[in-house]
Amino acid sequence: MGPTQKPWAVVVPVKRLVHAKTRLGLPADDRARLALAMAEDTIRACVAAGSVARVVVVTDDPNGAAMAVAAGALVVADEPDAGLNPALRHGATQAVAAARIATVSSDLPSLRPADLDAMLLAAQPYACAIVADAAGTGTVLYAAASAADFRPAYGERSRTAHVQAGAVDLTAAAGPRLRRDVDTLADLGDAWELGVGPATRRAVESIGLAPLG
Repeated sequence: MGPTQKPWAVVVPVKRLVHAKTRLGLPADDRARLALAMAEDTIRACVAAGSVARVVVVTDDPNGAAMAVAAGALVVADEPDAGLNPALRHGATQAVAAARIATVSSDLPSLRPADLDAMLLAAQPYACAIVADAAGTGTVLYAAASAADFRPAYGERSRTAHVQAGAVDLTAAAGPRLRRDVDTLADLGDAWELGVGPATRRAVESIGLAPLG
């Protein structure tokens, strides 16, 4: 496929693993292992998506960076180090291979390439579009027609913030695998029932959490 057939770049933020997924209530090493595994499955799904020309991972975590490179992503350091939205904007500046830019959460272990392709296709007519998380208050996908339109507004109740800023809400058309982000063990159980990727499955089993749900 040529660039015109793969119009999207996807930016995935991966925070320092020592600070990741505290709401899971697990020991620090287990939390880090799960966060890294979920990010790997998310990134590999993005890399494999037919509409995605480039995946840019923004991270300062060395293990996260090594994993992302092995998965086929371009890694850039979080040079602003000023929070999620500046990190995403910094990542977007590296997405020069594609006309359109999206960002997805790094904790979508059930995501499949077809899920992402379907929603990026649905987003193409709009300057900005979003998909909400399973809880309905956050955002798992934010898509923009150009770098100029890429103005992420993550934070508390980001779904509302994005819609108020003009993004079209495509949540009703999104499947559960895209929307199922993981913050708690209950979330992880739901993702397990949907079917998680191989890295997450290995991590869950090695920690001794399986079977879930």
